[in-house]
Amino acid sequence: MALSGFHPSVARWFASEVGTPTAPQRRGWPAIAAGKHVLIAAPTGSGKTLAAFLAALDGLLREGPQLGDQTRIVYVSPLKALSNDVRKNLLAPLERLRELDPSLPEVRVLVRTGDTPAAERTAMLRKPPHVLVTTPESLYILLTSESGRALLGGVRTVIVDEVHALLGDKRAAHLALSLERLCALAGEVQRIGLSATQKPIEDVGRFLGGVGREVELIDEGHLRTLELRVELPPSPLETVCSLETMGEIYARIVELSAKARTTLVFVLTRKMAERTAAALAQRMGADQVGCHHSSLSRERRLDAEQRLKRGELKLLVATASLELGIDIGEVDLVVQLGVPRTIAALLQRIGRSGHGVGRTPVGVLFPLTRDELVEAAAIAGAVRRGALDRTPQPRTPLDILAQQIVAECASRSWSEQELFAAFTRAWPYQALTRERFDAAVALHTQGRAALLHRDGVNGVLRGTRRARLAAITCGGAIPDSTQYRVLAEPEGVFVGAVDEDFAIESTTGDVFQLGATSWRILKVEAGALRVADAQGAPPSMPFWFGEAPSRSAELSAEVSRVREHGRERAWLERECGLDAQAADELARYLEEGVAALGAMPTLRNVVLERFFDDSGGMQLVLHAPFGARVNRAFGLALRKRFCRHFGFELQAAANEDALTLALGPQHSFELETVVQFLHERTASAVLEQALLASPLFESRWRWNAARSLCVERFRSGKRKPAPLLRMQADDLLAGAFPDVVACGENLPPGDLPIPREHPLVAQTLDDCLHHALDVEGFVALVRGLRDGSIAHVCVDAASPSPFARSVLAVKPYGFLDDAPLEERRTQAVRQRRTLDPRRAAELGQLDPAAIARVREEAWPDPRNAEELHEALQWIGYVTDDEARPWSAWFGELAAQRRVEHEGGRWRAVEASREPLTALLGRLEALGPIHDDHPDADEGLLRQLEARGAVLRVHFEGRGGWCERRLLARVQNYTLDALRRAIAAVSPAQHARFLERWQHVAPGTLLEGPAGVLEALRQLAGVEAPLSAWEKHILPARVAKYRAEWLDQLGNSGRITWRRLWGAGHSALRATPIAFFPRDEAELWNTLAQRDESLEPSWPARAALTHLRERGASFLDELVRATRMLPADVERGLAELVALGLATADSFASVRHLLRPTHRRRDTELASGRWSAVSSSSSAPMDPETLARVLLRRYGVVFRAVLEHERYPTPWRELARALRLMELRGEVRGGRFVTRFSGEQFALPEAVSQLRAAPNEAESSVTLHDSDPLAATVRRQSNLSHAAGAPRAPEA
Repeated sequence: MALSGFHPSVARWFASEVGTPTAPQRRGWPAIAAGKHVLIAAPTGSGKTLAAFLAALDGLLREGPQLGDQTRIVYVSPLKALSNDVRKNLLAPLERLRELDPSLPEVRVLVRTGDTPAAERTAMLRKPPHVLVTTPESLYILLTSESGRALLGGVRTVIVDEVHALLGDKRAAHLALSLERLCALAGEVQRIGLSATQKPIEDVGRFLGGVGREVELIDEGHLRTLELRVELPPSPLETVCSLETMGEIYARIVELSAKARTTLVFVLTRKMAERTAAALAQRMGADQVGCHHSSLSRERRLDAEQRLKRGELKLLVATASLELGIDIGEVDLVVQLGVPRTIAALLQRIGRSGHGVGRTPVGVLFPLTRDELVEAAAIAGAVRRGALDRTPQPRTPLDILAQQIVAECASRSWSEQELFAAFTRAWPYQALTRERFDAAVALHTQGRAALLHRDGVNGVLRGTRRARLAAITCGGAIPDSTQYRVLAEPEGVFVGAVDEDFAIESTTGDVFQLGATSWRILKVEAGALRVADAQGAPPSMPFWFGEAPSRSAELSAEVSRVREHGRERAWLERECGLDAQAADELARYLEEGVAALGAMPTLRNVVLERFFDDSGGMQLVLHAPFGARVNRAFGLALRKRFCRHFGFELQAAANEDALTLALGPQHSFELETVVQFLHERTASAVLEQALLASPLFESRWRWNAARSLCVERFRSGKRKPAPLLRMQADDLLAGAFPDVVACGENLPPGDLPIPREHPLVAQTLDDCLHHALDVEGFVALVRGLRDGSIAHVCVDAASPSPFARSVLAVKPYGFLDDAPLEERRTQAVRQRRTLDPRRAAELGQLDPAAIARVREEAWPDPRNAEELHEALQWIGYVTDDEARPWSAWFGELAAQRRVEHEGGRWRAVEASREPLTALLGRLEALGPIHDDHPDADEGLLRQLEARGAVLRVHFEGRGGWCERRLLARVQNYTLDALRRAIAAVSPAQHARFLERWQHVAPGTLLEGPAGVLEALRQLAGVEAPLSAWEKHILPARVAKYRAEWLDQLGNSGRITWRRLWGAGHSALRATPIAFFPRDEAELWNTLAQRDESLEPSWPARAALTHLRERGASFLDELVRATRMLPADVERGLAELVALGLATADSFASVRHLLRPTHRRRDTELASGRWSAVSSSSSAPMDPETLARVLLRRYGVVFRAVLEHERYPTPWRELARALRLMELRGEVRGGRFVTRFSGEQFALPEAVSQLRAAPNEAESSVTLHDSDPLAATVRRQSNLSHAAGAPRAPEA
């Protein structure tokens, strides 16, 4: 068809204004013109929206004057913001067409969404638009109201945009029924669907057309050429993104946005949108940054969109509210903070840049944690390979069915059979049985408050008097979440909405942020927050629940692929497009995890890890990267099996890659048995029983009760309070499923019988199993673990592995119940530094000092015979050797016939002779015992293990057993010792430590040549003015410093010096030089960076040439060889020193040049040889060597303390080296100094000295400004002054 089939004016406009049709347009126009149902699938920016609209509009324009006042085209958009955008983009070409051809009829385009003012809605009814732009929810309302049905009676075409965005939830089924209702009202209408990311397209086509309608599929794929890169901040990523790291990311975003005209920053949640907008506004200016999300008012969203489009905003932070095809003008760059949970979402978001035919989208992805880095590599690799998530297909939601039945019957009477036939033409309901349909009808046909009247004799359904109002005010498919409106005073302007929990926790005077603006709360009232502009006061961030999407199965498979191959850096760079930094950081993370666990968790290999927490219990982590929906199901079912086996409920949490169970003292078992706890034949039933007692079932029940109209959200035009809605939903549940809310004492043992015949009970279970969870994936996992197709590895560890830390730091929505945060035992885990992963055999060993302490504490310490007898009541018995210290008391008790002696053992007469009880008492007194201990009865110990009383342990190189509580105490003592060793000190105390560490504090000064050597080794690579070394720096560190000591070190070849950084023609006295041991010369020559642009003068060139050709030379040799005056040679050497090109064996040679000419003596001419410095080494720099130098200098190393260092090595490389040293036990990691964020590392000997340093804000040492330690000490002291009096050390 191309353009030849269009109205001549339309064809002329397109050719002049748009140009050449794209492939979706060329293929789509003929099918649309032929009246076929069409689905156009093409990438974002390919012109598919115009493909649909132009063909439909052409038909209207051809009618000319005969075009009446009827709505002929309905455009359905999943987003309100997109609806407004489409209207504006339609009006512009229509106005241009009227300019080109005034004879064309006027085509009216109007928007009807929840944001449309009442006046505009009324005007729309008086003069209907020819093109109505709306949302699925507003279409439903129009189909239910009398005036709306009149408006829609003449519709001939319906365009459904972004179909894929609707298919993930019940909005799809809701829209499918609305389309069937539209056909019942207006007759068959042409359906045109538009989609960018769908798989497979055939399923989407079937959804669009419904049963019995053929849809022509126009598939132009989903991929465009795009530029996507993964960037990391300078600091290494950790389990949780620190404020320091976020600051680095914000700085990078500012840098990127400066190179682009407009930048769109996507985040994952509304809270993160507000936080990011606030942080970037501080850096770029409030007038340059905007915020956009669904909880902002329509006016504020539109304002942000228009400001960005006009170029008034440099950057806009958004959630999924701008993910779809909204026209926001030219966007040069898209930044994604955090990793989306689906491949399609990333493609949609990146596609917002370069949104137009022939343009290339550009996106930058910033992972925020180490696990997100894995996901970032996976999603980037998926995009490179053209992979895509499978588009979820809607099931058969009975709550939506009940709502739509009421809505349709409120508008007209229906034969039950005809209504059933009409609704089962919607694809989600094609398999609906008449029994299920009748059950949905029955929800509203009983009782005085029924919404339907059923004529059973004639089989006719009619709506009751209340039905239409209830359907209009309470309908829709979006889950009901209680939010408080935010109203700006004094006008009461609607600003947006916040979550109910946030509003309830707020008080008058609190300041929070919404829409990148600070608001002060004036009043908290029912359903609303009255606020005023806080004039930029520092705000808190609001939060909204329900912002935790789960990862798609396809992306989980990509994550597993990265885990399998990601330790190969070249593979990451080749397959995922990562740069060297990201590939190295990711590979190191995966290497650390495998080293700690001994295996890599993937879709083909599950790893079970168990370790102690601080409360004495244990954590069981199952590493299974199947996605949160599968892991939550696995966690709920396992928890149910644990509950039935041990009789206790467990706390549990799950994320995309793992699930964790907090085990109590009663749970002792072999890890191998865990995979046998569930069976594929009963796994689904166990999960159902687990769901019945979970908050998930309750919340989904409330949603379904509201969506089915069984619980009405509005009464007399006002919204019902949330507590009342919850009570009504609970009452409804009690009537439908009484056992689930009954007292457990009144229920028979065993499974609860589920009334599946009740449509809402069945639907709630279905929602839990198939939407919130993935029951099919869960059963497949259980099957694979049992039949061996999915391998498993069991690990007992002393501390959580790197992979376990993410699930231990899980967000609140990751927990499988609603227990308060402070009661969640997972939070009790101290994530201490992982031990050397290459010594995995030692991970489970117990610390000898802790064992000795526990044994001493556990053994009875009676003070008289009565206390001894009391101890014998529980200890079971004591041997003759053990009884020897208490022999007098035993004699006393024996005389009283209160103890018995038999077989070399003493017992209390009343004590139990039962072997199991006696052994447990012995273990409670003895502490850990080895397998060969006289009391170690294997059979009895296994029985105690099954009861959860004892655990297997490994210590002193052998296996053994220990009573559970004593074992937890051993672990706690080990952790306590670690915490005491790394307790953070104040900046002032750190300053006093540095004074002692570098030997400038009284009583710490060094002595003699050895002291000079030690001082220079500590200061290796530090540049200071040449004259300051002997005048200030060395005398501050070496008692009674003498110049000849330095000369001795130089002449013996132990110390050398040179200028390392920069170059210049400065005076020799002020020239900065650095000393370093000669065996570290290669390191410093590698790091040295001199200014190559500066050329030496002729005396300096002559001297340098001689030194390079002839080697080291004395001063008199240089004078003879160059035939220059001694003064010229000396001036040339001084210049070479300043340029970083010359050095001397003895510092006396430099000292000679520092003196005035008239004071120089000939005897010093031969005091040392001059030589040219070595050029910068081509050997790669070893960050670990530099890390050792810095540890030697500072004892405690962290990013802030190194700010005066000049080395070019990035901190991230040093941190990696330090982490490796920590794994080898060479350094300690932790938080040693307060008020500084980020990783900190210390030498073991420095930790004790740091703790012993006095916590004094004022220093007793006066350092010259040229001393390299002066600035650091001054800053630390000033920090303490700023904070007030010196603070006690923080644990």
